[in-house]
Amino acid sequence: MNFKDTLYKRLARYAAVDTASAPGSKTFPSSKNQLVLGRMLAKELKTIGVKKAAMDKFGYVTGEIAANTKERRPVLGFLAHMDTSPDAPGKGVRPQIHRNYRGRNIVISKKLGMILTPKDNPKLLQCKGEDIVTASGGTLLGADNKAGLAIIMTAAEHLIKHPEIKHGKIKIGFTPDEEIGRGVDHFNVKKFGADYAYTFDGDVAGAVECETFNADGVKIEITGKSVHPGSAKNAMANAVRIAADIAASWPENRLPETTENREGFIMFTDLKAEIEKAELTGIAREHDLGKLVQLEKHLEAIVREKQVKYPLAKIKLEFKKQYRNMGPVIARHPKVMDNLLKAVKKAGLEPKIKPVRGGTDGARLSFMGLPTPNVFTGGHNYHGRYEWVSLDGMQRSLRVLLNLAQDWA
Repeated sequence: MNFKDTLYKRLARYAAVDTASAPGSKTFPSSKNQLVLGRMLAKELKTIGVKKAAMDKFGYVTGEIAANTKERRPVLGFLAHMDTSPDAPGKGVRPQIHRNYRGRNIVISKKLGMILTPKDNPKLLQCKGEDIVTASGGTLLGADNKAGLAIIMTAAEHLIKHPEIKHGKIKIGFTPDEEIGRGVDHFNVKKFGADYAYTFDGDVAGAVECETFNADGVKIEITGKSVHPGSAKNAMANAVRIAADIAASWPENRLPETTENREGFIMFTDLKAEIEKAELTGIAREHDLGKLVQLEKHLEAIVREKQVKYPLAKIKLEFKKQYRNMGPVIARHPKVMDNLLKAVKKAGLEPKIKPVRGGTDGARLSFMGLPTPNVFTGGHNYHGRYEWVSLDGMQRSLRVLLNLAQDWA
């Protein structure tokens, strides 16, 4: 069966709701429109026949497809997140399809001069002959992770319409705030009731991930001292300059734009500053926990140096744990990956196991007792205006999900 039209319609409908999460928000979820999409998804789950479909007070959307096998099988969970990254505009998303991609440049917006080139995006060349979806230049696309939502919803509808496909009990979960590391803060694993789960939130077709970064948040608070600039010598501590000095002192070879594969980094993501007060925030990432500690010690040394350089200021550095590498947890449950690799091969793909240069809800869920590796959704360039996803890749991801449901049964 060809699911591409259905997948595209769902992706476009979900993308129309601006669900950017909001760092620093005191609410959960962090943005109201996530609840708007959550209500849409809960209603749609009910419409297609998913049982117990509902959204709770935290914005988690869950549902259940009953088993149609006589023997008791492990309960599987399939999850995707509803929020999009706040790093690029998400309001007014207008998806467009570039049919039968031939390996040439893709014009996202002629007006804005935005062109997606295979030179800068070599993974596009893996998608020759496929239908590529982008936004229209002014926004991100939101396939991270509305492609995952569309894949799970379409697969659920297919399973319900085709009871001849045998499967155990299936749990569906759509979560908010994954992009800001809060996606499962209030997720009740016991109530969800799955034995094993898979997030659908990933790379190009064939990529599967059972290992993530270890991740911490970084916050540097600087208290300066304001003095009239005419008499500021040996009296002023300019928090703006101090924050910039700290950021500029971080090594060039330990930034996201200069690292790859398993190499870690610290990235400063936000700066709020005036003379008397500045706050520099960011993220620390490493696959090896020991190396993450070393990165953080390096930053601590830089901050100590700046405190000596600027004695009139007060500089406070704080790290906050966000998530840890799920690799060791997944390794204790080999069948989770064995069945996933089998399902990918049955979908006609050669699985590519790779470490996530980021995190998923699955990382935290694994440590909460629910082993949850990640499955590709067929896209790339997430979090920006050059984001793209292959409808053919989404369809292959859907087939992996259907294979998983059958294989576990």
